[in-house]
Amino acid sequence: MWQQIADQITKVRGEKLKVIGQKAIGGGCINQGYALQTNLQTYFVKLNHVALEEMFVAEAIGLQQMQTTATIRVPQAICHGVIGNQTYLVLEWLDLLNLAPSNHQSWQLMGAKLAAMHQFSVIDLGLKSEFGWVRNNTIGSTPQINPWTKSWAEFFAQYRVGYQLELAQQREGKFTEIQQVVDAVYQALANHHPQPSLVHGDLWGGNAAITRDGEPVIFDPAGYVGDREVDLAMTKLFGGFPQEFYQEYQRVFPLAPGYEKRESIYNLYHILNHFNLFGGSYKAQAIQLIKKITGG
Repeated sequence: MWQQIADQITKVRGEKLKVIGQKAIGGGCINQGYALQTNLQTYFVKLNHVALEEMFVAEAIGLQQMQTTATIRVPQAICHGVIGNQTYLVLEWLDLLNLAPSNHQSWQLMGAKLAAMHQFSVIDLGLKSEFGWVRNNTIGSTPQINPWTKSWAEFFAQYRVGYQLELAQQREGKFTEIQQVVDAVYQALANHHPQPSLVHGDLWGGNAAITRDGEPVIFDPAGYVGDREVDLAMTKLFGGFPQEFYQEYQRVFPLAPGYEKRESIYNLYHILNHFNLFGGSYKAQAIQLIKKITGG
C-alpha cells in the first residue's frame, strides 16, 4: 500500500519516490496518521475506511482554498485516493511544535494571519458571497451540511445547531424541543449580518501549532463560508488561546459589537457535535448552553 501511495505522489509531483519506511503518528481521534518516509522527503498520510473517502476529498479542497488566500500557513494537500478498503490523504510534512503559551510572538502572528484570512474576499476564491460551501463536508466524522444560504441566522440555526440536535435526538439526547432551540438561535442572530468569510470551522488548540521557524500553522479544517466569529468562539473551548492571539486579531480586524453573546451560540454547535461523537459529559454542557440561549 505504501509504495502505491508513493507512486501516486510521484504522478502529482514528478519525482520518483521509493518508500524507506513509515511511522504511526499519534494525536488524532478520527483518522490514523503516519509519517511516510521516502528517498527524497517525508510526507504526512491520513488513513481511514473507504466509506469516508469524501471526507478527505473535502479536506483537500478546504486546505487548497485556505492556501490560496496566502495568509496563514496550512499544510499543502498533495493527493488523495483509495487503496483496497482504505482511503488516504497525503499532506506536506511540517516539523511542528505545540503553540506554547510562552511563545508570545507566534501567538500574535497567529492572530494577525487568521484575521487576514477572514478578510480575504470569498469572491476571489470563486465562492458565493453567501453562507455555505461548495459541498457538504465533515466536522470530525460528523456530516456538516453546507447549502448556500443568504441569511446567516437561517444557516447557523438550521444547518448547524438544528442538524446537530436532530443527530443528538437519534442518540437519545433528551434536549429541549428542537424547534424551540432553532428559533432562539435564529432570533439571537437575526440582526447580526456578518460579511461572508472563509473559516477554518474547527479551530481549537489541537488544530494549531508552529513550525520550528516560529511560523503559525492551522490544519484539519472543517471549512465553509460563514461568520468569522465562529473561529474565534471555538478557540475559547478546551483551554482557550493566550491573550496575545485575541489582542492582535482584534487590532487587525475588530470584532462586531455583541460578539460575547454570540460566542455561546456558536460553541453550542461544537458541544453538540462532541456529544454526538463522544457522548459523556458533553450532554450536560449542551443543556447548560441551551438554557442560556433559550432563557430556560
